Amino acid sequence: MTLTKLAALTGATIISFSAIFYSLSGANAMTGAFFRVAYALPVLFVVWYIRRKDDRRTGRQRWLALGAGIALALDMIVWHTSIGYIGAGLATLIANTQVVLVAMAAWVFFRERPDKRVLLAIPIVLLGVTLVSGLGQDTAFGSNPLLGTVFALMAAVFYGFFILVLKFANPSGSPSAGPLMEVTAGAVITVLLIGLIRGGIDFSFSWPQHGWLLALALGPQVVAWLLIGYALPRLPAAETATIVLLQPALTMIWGALIFSERPSTIQIIGAVVVLLGVALATSARVRHQPKV
Repeated sequence: MTLTKLAALTGATIISFSAIFYSLSGANAMTGAFFRVAYALPVLFVVWYIRRKDDRRTGRQRWLALGAGIALALDMIVWHTSIGYIGAGLATLIANTQVVLVAMAAWVFFRERPDKRVLLAIPIVLLGVTLVSGLGQDTAFGSNPLLGTVFALMAAVFYGFFILVLKFANPSGSPSAGPLMEVTAGAVITVLLIGLIRGGIDFSFSWPQHGWLLALALGPQVVAWLLIGYALPRLPAAETATIVLLQPALTMIWGALIFSERPSTIQIIGAVVVLLGVALATSARVRHQPKV
């Protein structure tokens, strides 16, 4: 196994614990989003500072990365909210449908016509999401699976927008620590402003809550993103698809083992259908990062 593949697999595995660490913390959506990026920011600054001479981006591109943090902040807030309604596994699965949304948005806004496989994936993913949402199912898992699905889809939209903006923030292929640091800074500012306006951020320190939030920040937000940011652009489409599918699949396994999440039979079928649709879209060389 090459170092690139190992980096991608390690990153995807670490990312698969994002929803798990957040759920274990017991924090509300705003608090989890804020400390995830707040704890990660100084670490990312140090990593960027060490390699700052390799950062060839312009000032405009740095501002774009900072602005992308707005979309990332909104994504984290609504995604955390969806976890409370539909569980860690299904929320992560639905949020990963952003691979299809990115391709469609690129077609609409940048005239980048998607591959036929992406077009075929759209109805497949929509069918799977409908089954996962629990429509008409008395046995569907989640306190409110339909509402959870809506929030998870909102997260996919925000994350898709984040990916599109980030695409233009690092066209030179500079080390990913720079854009990631600026994205994280933008997310910190955005969540803090939203928290000051509407409340919701609990600044009191408690243990083990902040231990899990620290794990969320240092694991998925720092280590996993750096590994994935390095590895995915260097992998062929088939291997990229495998890595992308590994993350939500593992999250569903962890959710079942740790939180006893037991989706209904129809929801499991829907999850498989969503995975097939995402795999089809990703095989068309759509480059994106897994939902974190």
